[in-house]
Amino acid sequence: MNAPVADLIDEVALRIDLAAAFRLTARFGWHESVGNHFSAALSRDGRRFLMNRKWRPFATIRASDLQVLDTDDADVMNRPDAPDASAWCIHGAAHARVPAARVILHCHPIAITTLSALADPRLLPVDQNTARFFGRHAVDYECGGIADNDAEGLRIAGYLATAPTLISANHGVTCIADTVAEAFENLYFVEKAAETLLRAYATGKPLAVMSDVIAEHTAQGWDAYRGMAFEHFAHLKSLLDDEDPGYRD
Repeated sequence: MNAPVADLIDEVALRIDLAAAFRLTARFGWHESVGNHFSAALSRDGRRFLMNRKWRPFATIRASDLQVLDTDDADVMNRPDAPDASAWCIHGAAHARVPAARVILHCHPIAITTLSALADPRLLPVDQNTARFFGRHAVDYECGGIADNDAEGLRIAGYLATAPTLISANHGVTCIADTVAEAFENLYFVEKAAETLLRAYATGKPLAVMSDVIAEHTAQGWDAYRGMAFEHFAHLKSLLDDEDPGYRD
């Protein structure tokens, strides 16, 4: 008899990769005290997933620390080990409704969060990194404060169903992908893109925004470089293995 499809997911490897993403995010200074959350689907339908426990510092998270949650667990928020309310709002709703959201990284890096505070928080295509997201990011202009209610979660999930990168006005960014490496690469480049755009704005000079045709051509050009994510993430993990190997525990 064949094993269930869900059993084919390597939970140990997934835990290690997600733990590495937490440690690296702390190193890059993208985390928010003991807030923000990353998650990764354990089941093929995405409804069972791993996520960091409530209020754990990113710099100390280990593979074994990650909590298993189920979107069908109606009592999840009533348990002693209940996740953070905003984490459940965003990740629970997205894993329940967006099968493509295998991995969800939500945090508040300074550049992309600063961009989210502008009246126009779009990533305008002014260089290759910003053009990477042309037609491939969404902007949620409706800020509901702390994302901790069902309506907020449903709205965020709706945007994530349309684009793998979501800029939430006055809030931060959410990146989704099939793998931790690819989601982390999106996070890495969206922060770089935001920093470039903000520096361009800071000059006070007119922006040289690419035409839609060139921007789309550039975005499509990035498709051939998808393998970069795995090589980059493997390199970053090797640095952790040398200097901070506890993430694997």
